[in-house]
Amino acid sequence: MGIYRDLRKDFDEWFDWVIREAEIYDYGRYPIKGMGVWLPYGFKIRKYVIDLMRDLLDSTGHEEILLPILIPENILAKESEHVRGFEDQVYWVTHGGLTPLDVKLALRPTSETPLSYLESFWIKSYKQLPKKYYQVVSIFRYETAATRAMIRVREVTTFKEAHTLHATFEDSERQVLEAVDVYSKFFTELGIPFLVSKRPEWDKFPGAVYTIAFDTLMPDGRTLQIGTVHNLGRSFTIAFNVWVHMPDGSMEYGWQTSYGISERVVATVISVHGDSVGLRLPFNYAPIQVVIVPIPAAPSELKKDVEELCGKIAEKLRSAGIRVTIDDREDMTPGDKFYYWERRGVPLRIEVGPREVQAKVVTLVRRDNRERITVSLDELCETVRKVGEEYDKAIKSEAAEAFSKHVVRTSDLEEAANLVSAGYIVEVPWCGRVSCANEIELRVGGKALGTPLKVDESSVQGLKCAHCGREAKVFMRYSKRY
Repeated sequence: MGIYRDLRKDFDEWFDWVIREAEIYDYGRYPIKGMGVWLPYGFKIRKYVIDLMRDLLDSTGHEEILLPILIPENILAKESEHVRGFEDQVYWVTHGGLTPLDVKLALRPTSETPLSYLESFWIKSYKQLPKKYYQVVSIFRYETAATRAMIRVREVTTFKEAHTLHATFEDSERQVLEAVDVYSKFFTELGIPFLVSKRPEWDKFPGAVYTIAFDTLMPDGRTLQIGTVHNLGRSFTIAFNVWVHMPDGSMEYGWQTSYGISERVVATVISVHGDSVGLRLPFNYAPIQVVIVPIPAAPSELKKDVEELCGKIAEKLRSAGIRVTIDDREDMTPGDKFYYWERRGVPLRIEVGPREVQAKVVTLVRRDNRERITVSLDELCETVRKVGEEYDKAIKSEAAEAFSKHVVRTSDLEEAANLVSAGYIVEVPWCGRVSCANEIELRVGGKALGTPLKVDESSVQGLKCAHCGREAKVFMRYSKRY
């Protein structure tokens, strides 16, 4: 397969190609639809991304736990709205060996029910609250739609789900805002541009009071949900009798929130920063931050000097905590090596040849713009970190600019339909009536993402609903969606 020049046009093929060629994720060969395999290089990207999330959660008082993967049917069915939302997606275990089970066991589709069941034993007093748990696990959902590597799978292998319990509704609302802040920092650090929307009532998480979603725009013009935050109210605490002894001596049901991300985050890092050659990984989250490529020496007696300098550079960088490798393969030309590592998204390349040996310098090359920088050995580590920061700033800025250009407001539904078809997110004035939202959805040919989390009433003042002409209350966002 050749190099793709237009990611918007060729994105599906480009994505399959890059996760295969960069040895990130093997999809389609394991003989169960919707299940992929993380390869070593991809697993390291995943690790660094999840470590960032762990740091953010740990620093805000969350505690990591690990729940069983199996959920008894009677526990999953306790919250009726919740189970209705998942009943057509659950994988069931019905036998232990050859023996039929007395109670069917579900492979975890999410963990609100088992954790609420356990919290009815663990939590007794407001003095124990708030409690903020999280885990990073596999979940299983039988997606009836077409599956897609890392984006729409039946085993979600990187499901970070957080669950919190509070004594009051007000504290659960505070927690929702904290979760939004954590996710905003997370996606910003990775350079993933996003919109935060309150999902419409008909598209909220089963059992939630409301759902807040983070959406980004993939190169093909479709939005991808990359994170969600739910205020669960008391749906699960009532179902599971999670009582809290309050300061005045009364007993009240607790209030809960939950929020999650998945491997879609890694898919998005790959997609929003990638180019026609392959990956462009953020410096701090690249498995290899610097690759050293020896340039063949002539006369041959300089070859040993080149090799020694490469080793010295690698040792110097490793001692500074920089992830580095030397590509000393003799069956590839330097040009082939350049392309090999560019395809894998290594942010910086160091070239070492006879010129560098004689001048006691190295040549540093950026992955994003191919800028070449000559630097002395004494300044190498400091320069690598500085250039790495500049590279990160550049790819993040590029992604943010491309995203912002594709978020547009209009009251003209014909224009909105054309924009959605061309891969834009369109914000349309809306009166708040469900019937109008549905009619607009039909006319623009996209799905409703929801309304902006932070509503600026002045921005919609004087505008009319794009469908019925009544006074608009807010903007509703529409786009093509995964």
